[in-house]
Amino acid sequence: MTPVDDDVDAFLRTTHRAEELTALDALIRAELSQLSRVLWRGTMWGGTEQAVIGYGRMRQPRPRGADVDWFLIGLAEQSKHLSVYVNAIEDGGYLLKKRAARLGRVKVGAAALTFTTLEKLDQAEFRSMISRAAELHPGAI
Repeated sequence: MTPVDDDVDAFLRTTHRAEELTALDALIRAELSQLSRVLWRGTMWGGTEQAVIGYGRMRQPRPRGADVDWFLIGLAEQSKHLSVYVNAIEDGGYLLKKRAARLGRVKVGAAALTFTTLEKLDQAEFRSMISRAAELHPGAI
């Protein structure tokens, strides 16, 4: 995936779940106002073409292979759910995994949080987590 120059607000208006994505985008921006907000497009792991709104750009080390440019927090619309990617590490593990039990009725992978509606997400805990992600990665821009 690579960052593109597409207008993020225009992209949000064209999504199927524009109202929910716009609300989640506003929540993220309120916590991470100091970080960049850029649309990324390309193939994600698993081989699917994606468009992800990335908040904060950083250099992410990979266990195998070269480090990559990536986003600290990512927001995407999937066919049946919303996804938020939290690429923050705390004490050697993904921050998201450590906070999983407090985030509401959601599914959590290593760095991927998914939920079918915004109401299922504990928004106060989510805001706390993404704020902590920015603290853990002060080099993200």
